[in-house]
Amino acid sequence: MNAVSGTSRLPSIKSEFKAEATRKGIHLLIAFVPVLASLNLSHTVLLLMGGVLFYACVESLRFLGFSPPLIPKVTEAVLRRREQGRFALAPVTLGLGALLVLLLFPPAAAAAAIYALAFGDSASAIIGRFFGRIRPAFLSGKSLEGIMACFAASAAGGFLVFRDFRPALAVGFASLIVDIFPIRDFDNLLMPLAAGLAALVFVKI
Repeated sequence: MNAVSGTSRLPSIKSEFKAEATRKGIHLLIAFVPVLASLNLSHTVLLLMGGVLFYACVESLRFLGFSPPLIPKVTEAVLRRREQGRFALAPVTLGLGALLVLLLFPPAAAAAAIYALAFGDSASAIIGRFFGRIRPAFLSGKSLEGIMACFAASAAGGFLVFRDFRPALAVGFASLIVDIFPIRDFDNLLMPLAAGLAALVFVKI
């Protein structure tokens, strides 16, 4: 009975993994923002603003029952169960998170913050959801493996920018702290802000 039940769950797990991998693949595209900003900050800010507004309009139409081409189909393919029948907020907070750090922090701190958002958040989601086994009560359902993956990936992104372990570890630790809290899609806003602030403080020490 248990063997049959386990076998029947395999297609569902594979489907969920494929959807989450696709979702985080799209999420990782935000890592190109620092490169674009280094070429032209103003144009990158306008691109992010336009992208957020465009997505919000199209997603609102989908939520209301209309079916514009392409984007709603992509959105529906990567929706999590808790997002079914709801406005999918994650792309909005993703774009706003990157936009805020570009406007608030110097280029290096902004880049480290966006890499934390791209790599740290993605590592946390994939490792934590599908490979996490240690789930203490104080993590509200999240796994220790997931938050440590967030720390490692965010710190690696910070080191890529600064070539210095102090700000890199600060970025990783700030990302980990945000990742611990069950704030769902709003971590796309708070994680880069916390990571950028941590990087800024430790670079100046």
